[in-house]
Amino acid sequence: MCGRFAVTLPQDAMAQLFEARPANDLPEVPNYNVCPTNPVHVIHLGEAGRQLESMRWGFIPHWYKAPNDGPLLINARAETLAEKPAFRAAARSRRALIPATGFYEWTKDAEGVRYPWYITRQDGAPLAFAALWQDWEAEGQHLRTAAIVTCAANEQMGRIHHRMPVVLAPEDWALWLGEEGKGAAPLMRPAPEETLTAHRVDRKVNSNRAAGPELIEPIED
Repeated sequence: MCGRFAVTLPQDAMAQLFEARPANDLPEVPNYNVCPTNPVHVIHLGEAGRQLESMRWGFIPHWYKAPNDGPLLINARAETLAEKPAFRAAARSRRALIPATGFYEWTKDAEGVRYPWYITRQDGAPLAFAALWQDWEAEGQHLRTAAIVTCAANEQMGRIHHRMPVVLAPEDWALWLGEEGKGAAPLMRPAPEETLTAHRVDRKVNSNRAAGPELIEPIED
């Protein structure tokens, strides 16, 4: 799964990397502790091509009468999103990318103590998570929302957690966004082994109020 991540890429660099037109209300960067329901950077196709916008991390199905009217859908399972009522329409026509510098995952010891890991690309390049987005409106309230697509972990990441976000290579961005026609389903797979690297970080990131670059600094196991 993906329940917390960091984004440090400047907004202008983000727009240039993804060749997207940026909105004026993008979330502030750097943010070393992006949490569910926070605004996140999302690249999607608009009328004028790729758009870089702010969306709420937490997909809200159209039938919710309020944002908290059901489970908080921060992730969409790749194996079932084409059939799930909440995601199937978005999987066909509202696919997106969510940029990140790295993401966090946790392991537990025999006593149930949670130990955080920070996971990045080995080559230092930004991550691009496969995502879905949805407009939601009720009683005059309008939100644009998104969820990160996850898949079974590869062997390397499986040592930490059994799920991982779908990380898309740059050559796959256009197909996922729908710019190169259909056939994006095969992209929903684990990243190749050795694409990512992980290191332990301080347990202070267990708090959603923690902030600062020290959250991603490696510590001794």
